[in-house]
Amino acid sequence: MSEKLQISFESVLSAAANAPHVRIDREEFLRKQLSGRVSPEMIDKAVERGPIAAGVPQDIIDKLAKNSINFETRKVTVISAATGLPGGAAIAATIPADLAQFYAHVLRIAQKLAYLYGWDELFSENGMDDGTEQTLTLFIGVMSGVKMANAALNKVAANAAPKIGAKIAAKPLTKGAIYPTVKKVAGYLGIRMTKDVFGKGVSKIIPGIGAATSGVLTWATFKPMAKRLRKYLSEVAPIVVAGEYVSEPIIIEPDDIITVSEDEG
Repeated sequence: MSEKLQISFESVLSAAANAPHVRIDREEFLRKQLSGRVSPEMIDKAVERGPIAAGVPQDIIDKLAKNSINFETRKVTVISAATGLPGGAAIAATIPADLAQFYAHVLRIAQKLAYLYGWDELFSENGMDDGTEQTLTLFIGVMSGVKMANAALNKVAANAAPKIGAKIAAKPLTKGAIYPTVKKVAGYLGIRMTKDVFGKGVSKIIPGIGAATSGVLTWATFKPMAKRLRKYLSEVAPIVVAGEYVSEPIIIEPDDIITVSEDEG
């Protein structure tokens, strides 16, 4: 593959994080989602401690998470089909925007799911700091089927939760085994993005057909990614909040990127 086609995951993440309307206000989101479903007192506790720690029933959280996934999937699919319209000479100009737009929605759904399952505000007041970038890298790694990202995120959650209460914060992972894992995950994701862009670029050569193909490919990619993260968070978060989680060691294997074909509910 040409050197010009190599893509840096960090650059895509930065572009996506700076796109309009990417940041989700945690308190506003939780209050809106839980309004009319639980008592005002429980909503206040959910904002303070996280929905699971506040006692919000798991079935309500799961339903809200699935609704959020469906909402973001519809939005990103329509946008992807629209950006898929240009053909020929326009490909080089549209692919970066398409990729940034796709990952902007990945960041939106990652935040929504994280907040529903007990994580603290991911973005700092100044935007995406080191802790945010590293945590989001692991979230996207989980969404993309990178097994070492699951192990690293387990450690982040298990180490942070007892120190700050029920909510899990995004802190810079500059020490120990986790930070090198974040860099490894980012490298894998860059390789995958490069391959995905090449495939989607080919689909855009024919206007109209390219648009439809781009939308379908986005739907087929985005929703499984979001459902994978929801499944992970729904299984791990209750254990972490209960203080019963024992983190496993991070094991880096040659086949750390896996393909998940089944429909994860």
